[in-house]
Amino acid sequence: MPANKNAMTRYKILDDLLSCRYHNYSLDELTEEVNKRLAELYPDTNGVGRRTIEKDIYYLEYEGPFLVEIERYTAPGYNREKQKSYNKRCLRYARPSFSIFKKDLSDDEEYLLKEALSLLGQFEGLPNLDALEGLRLGLGVKRDERKIISLTKNPLENSNLLGELFTAISHRQVIELHYHKFSSAQSELTANVYPYLLKEYNRRWFLIAAAESDGKILCFGLDRIDSVVPLPSHKYIDYAGEITEIFDDIIGVTLNEKSPVYNIIFWVSDFSKDYVITKPIHESQKNICGSEELKLREKYPTLFNGKFFSIDCKENYELIRELTSFGKELIVLSPVIIREKIKKRVSELIDNYKSL
Repeated sequence: MPANKNAMTRYKILDDLLSCRYHNYSLDELTEEVNKRLAELYPDTNGVGRRTIEKDIYYLEYEGPFLVEIERYTAPGYNREKQKSYNKRCLRYARPSFSIFKKDLSDDEEYLLKEALSLLGQFEGLPNLDALEGLRLGLGVKRDERKIISLTKNPLENSNLLGELFTAISHRQVIELHYHKFSSAQSELTANVYPYLLKEYNRRWFLIAAAESDGKILCFGLDRIDSVVPLPSHKYIDYAGEITEIFDDIIGVTLNEKSPVYNIIFWVSDFSKDYVITKPIHESQKNICGSEELKLREKYPTLFNGKFFSIDCKENYELIRELTSFGKELIVLSPVIIREKIKKRVSELIDNYKSL
């Protein structure tokens, strides 16, 4: 599939053009019309070339889920600059009135859609839930009162904000956030931001956005956002790249730009190793075995059982908290800087209990 964030938009535009029976579009004309409509939708987006449209059409025909039948035929054309008639090679759907967005659902597709509707209905605060309910009724999907999937919710979180922020991100709209910090709940702060992503972590939703003033990436907990004001007159700037990639090297949502990526080696007891194997602490987690494991056994002879692991992460609050949460069942071996932070946290915990 073409790796482009506007690919689906192009497919929708091409679908409209290829289903048209009142205009004969050559490949160059399709490219021109797609660029024209893309510019209307995304003014800051660069246009695409003829080669991209060729790949899109090939994807629609042979690679994607659509497998459409496209007719190639000759039609009369006219070159206004040369004031000359010619025959041009055109493309359109072989079947009149066909559209990839009007395709009848197979039994499997209808089942999957029903399941998706059931799951989406559990996300309170999302926009267009009424429309989803109408779609459910239109498909004849009976409401199942049984809970098949249970999602843990934070009862103190404002679910309406989820819908407002979802809409702002979808519409590429600058917003004014009114929020407070836990350390100063009474003083309201304000920031104009470009909203990019809604991320859930540890039963909390977070908005990932860039400050309009300097472009710095910021993270806001929804439970600390008091209100959202759309700013339609402000120009929205897209994130240059894939926003989710900024979380590749961290646990949680706390961004620590100053931290390098550490190769963290740790030991887990027999009691907890299966839990860590089946629920990795981070996506980069690896089981250490073979000669590397033997070296660690020799270096740490008291750790004769259990299992050794490694992860590649930046240091942040969530990393230290996660590693500490296993208590005596997990020991960080290296690097020293992470191990010392764990020791400090444990020492402070012991001091707190001693003071009681």
